[in-house]
Amino acid sequence: MLQKLALAFTCLILSAESSKSSHTNNWAVLVETSRFWFDYRHVANLLSIYRSVKRLGIPDSQIILMMAEDIACNPRNPRPATVFNNAEQHINVYGEEIEVDYRGQGVTVDNFVRLLTGRLPPETPKSKQLLTDEGSNILVYMTGHGIDGSFKFQGREDLTDVKIANAFREMWQKRRYNEILFIADTCQAASLFQKLSSPNILAIGSSLVGEYSHSHHMDPAIGVHIIDQYTHHAFEFLKSVTQDSDKRMSEFLEICPEKRCLSTIGIRLDLYQRDPRDVKVTEFFGTIRPTEEYSLDTALLKFDKNTTTVPLKSEKMSVIKIQSSSGKFQYGNQISFPKKV
Repeated sequence: MLQKLALAFTCLILSAESSKSSHTNNWAVLVETSRFWFDYRHVANLLSIYRSVKRLGIPDSQIILMMAEDIACNPRNPRPATVFNNAEQHINVYGEEIEVDYRGQGVTVDNFVRLLTGRLPPETPKSKQLLTDEGSNILVYMTGHGIDGSFKFQGREDLTDVKIANAFREMWQKRRYNEILFIADTCQAASLFQKLSSPNILAIGSSLVGEYSHSHHMDPAIGVHIIDQYTHHAFEFLKSVTQDSDKRMSEFLEICPEKRCLSTIGIRLDLYQRDPRDVKVTEFFGTIRPTEEYSLDTALLKFDKNTTTVPLKSEKMSVIKIQSSSGKFQYGNQISFPKKV
């Protein structure tokens, strides 16, 4: 009888806890916008993040992968059907179970924007759709070549900061997300989220306006640089994260100080409603897992109250704030520029 009461009480508590939370599922949109052999590192960037989120529990059915897919079988590749992200460990991030949703000529600005906003043709397979809702946390990771306010898609067209902002705004209006983590690993990456205005978005850029984003190291056997600084350190950090990990986003924001990455990481927090010290890394990079536990033998219920905190060392971050009185964006004490109209 005691066991039945304990189980019933636990179910009531779990139901009450879940009803309070608006976060019900995780998705990832991973985009690599290059298509040439000497951009090998961009493919390794993408597949490193892909490998991480799959290991942490996000299924392929909830991952949209966009890439040219011209590196693994490129005639210059000395190791066909492979992509490595580390010259010493030789981790083949291409792997055997990769599911590419948009490849080659399908990696376009139009397809990317339509994917985010849900304006794809009716005949589009579900596997190529972002089937999110108001309970979805979405990781949007992009890597490739960028300039001030623009992301270059395969050397042919540009995804501007305005288009990104408009797409996220439409997503919010259509209740297509709960929270978004937007990461751009490219030159002048922070310029890509200067136009954002929609709520519940945490944005990270691997470099500030006017800065380059640097590669990490070369593999002499392959003959090219094989991963970028920011994504290398992100991948190394994520290797220490498990599905039930208590690591926080405040720790993730500190993975790449300037002395390590050679560029200044731009972080925009003003649109985000929560303190990164209270947000688990797995809330974006992993799957949702219950944290409640109960013992039928003792009828003792235990609940994770998320009380663990990690010091937030803001001096290592370059946080963007909106100065409404002056109408300027400011990157901490690094750089400021007029708000474009």
